[in-house]
Amino acid sequence: MTPTRRQFLRAAGVSLALPAFGAAAAKDTPRRMVCICTPLGLHAPHFVPKTAGADYEASPYLDVFKDLRGDVTPITGLAHPDVGSSHDSIYSFLTTAPHPEQRAGFRNSISLDQFAADRIGERTRFPSLALSCEGFSLSWTRTGAIVPSDSFPSSVFAKLFLEGRPDEVEAQKRRLANGRSILDAVGEQSKGVRDGLGAEDREKLDEYTTSVRELERRLARAEEWAKKPKPKVDAKPPQNVANPADLVAKAKLMFDLIHLAFQTDSTRLVTLLLLGTSLVPPVAGVSQGHHDLSHHGQDPKKLEQLKTVEIEKLKTLRDFLAKLKGTKEDGETLLDRTTVFFSSNLGNASNHSTKNLPVLLAGGGFRHGRHLAFDPNKPPPLANLYVSMLQRLGIETDRFGSGTGTLAGLDARA
Repeated sequence: MTPTRRQFLRAAGVSLALPAFGAAAAKDTPRRMVCICTPLGLHAPHFVPKTAGADYEASPYLDVFKDLRGDVTPITGLAHPDVGSSHDSIYSFLTTAPHPEQRAGFRNSISLDQFAADRIGERTRFPSLALSCEGFSLSWTRTGAIVPSDSFPSSVFAKLFLEGRPDEVEAQKRRLANGRSILDAVGEQSKGVRDGLGAEDREKLDEYTTSVRELERRLARAEEWAKKPKPKVDAKPPQNVANPADLVAKAKLMFDLIHLAFQTDSTRLVTLLLLGTSLVPPVAGVSQGHHDLSHHGQDPKKLEQLKTVEIEKLKTLRDFLAKLKGTKEDGETLLDRTTVFFSSNLGNASNHSTKNLPVLLAGGGFRHGRHLAFDPNKPPPLANLYVSMLQRLGIETDRFGSGTGTLAGLDARA
């Protein structure tokens, strides 16, 4: 009996959510990337320097990074084309997919980190990590499905460094074996189906069988890692932050975990969504919710509290960069080998504008210490920066999303 199209597509409903992987880990210089989004933007007058170039005068926010000036590059004037002004722009932050504000019919595309994971994720136990301080993920698959995020530091630590009980380890091995058997069965069902399908269905079948082959490779790689012990670290498992408004404590724990993950080469690709909340953060001098402060309407009292909140958030980033710079790896620092991209989906949260996005780029072997200023009325696509970041990872590409090439003026160190 020849399977019908309906029967085949039902078989194709097997979950395809395993991470990308490939052959044995390459013996190369590790290059890493972490993409961080602060979802309520940064108040531009406190972030944007008044002049461009190497002699820029640090703004109040950039003064936080004065001891790391030679390791960071503030970039202004960038935007995603055709991403409308709304909080929904968060969906396209790392994908550049157009018009997320038009929810009906919107289909996302692959995010920057998953694009990279498809190419270099095979080299580590975890091809990528999607972390979040508030539950939403920045990562999306090639089919536009969201990658679930890890929001609890204790769970992330266990995933990275704790082996689990012997019965849990064996259960994981059985799950991997069962996954392989399911794929074998589905692969058998697909044989002989192609000749009976029309052109459109043959194309879908080819896409599906390609996905099955990729999953078979991923399962094989996952089975290899399951046989290897996880790295040991001199750190205690973190306690989850009980206060849902504590944006500083949540960020610090996640940054500490990213540092440990990079230090042990457990992954080389991380996304992190910082906290943006309507609750009042436990920061001295702040009496209103972060979201309300970001929608300040130029109220001077709100602006002063917003400045306090955003500086405290930026200090957690500064401390993370300093920790990466203070960690050596084969004669270089982790910061030398890690591109840290910090930005927001909003250029001005008060009116939901997605123009003139605030960008701070650090590390990664780029030549830093300058303010790259572009005309916000004729903005290059932010994805041009993404292309430059991908190339620093050793990925040979000159396009990503809405990008048209690399970002002008951003060069690698010799």
